[in-house]
Amino acid sequence: MWSDIIHEFADSPSQSRVVRFLLENGFGVTEDGRISCNGIEMPATAVAKAIGSDRRVVDSTARRILERPMLREIFLNMRATPDLSRVAESLRYTVITVLPRNASERGIVGAAVRVLSDYNLSIRQIFVTDPQFSEEPKLVIIIEDVLPDGVIEKIRALPQVKQVII
Repeated sequence: MWSDIIHEFADSPSQSRVVRFLLENGFGVTEDGRISCNGIEMPATAVAKAIGSDRRVVDSTARRILERPMLREIFLNMRATPDLSRVAESLRYTVITVLPRNASERGIVGAAVRVLSDYNLSIRQIFVTDPQFSEEPKLVIIIEDVLPDGVIEKIRALPQVKQVII
């Protein structure tokens, strides 16, 4: 699906950067062609500045999104969620970052969650960076508890795992 969206903008590298930025950040588009985050409109100039582009490119990308039914439906309903990893320490949560050997391989999340559930750990949030958007895709797991001995070693031993960062 993501590759279809990116492919739709293959003819315009500048618009492709806008679309990639919107997808990476969970930003949507309003009915009137404004960039939004969870219903809050954002100035096109702010988006343009963030990606080193021009406001007109952001505006034309939003219009183009609205002209295509599949893209329109996706971007009108896009929602961003908070990243608890940035505040985990303040919340006394533990962040486990897993770098996969091959991010396209299936079962990475399930294998890591099985290890954590074997230790009866409470997971507060999981997110995965998509290999199509990130140069270094990763699995981030935020747990409510202090890590018991052996958890990290078991996650590191999973065949899908290249590295674990705490």
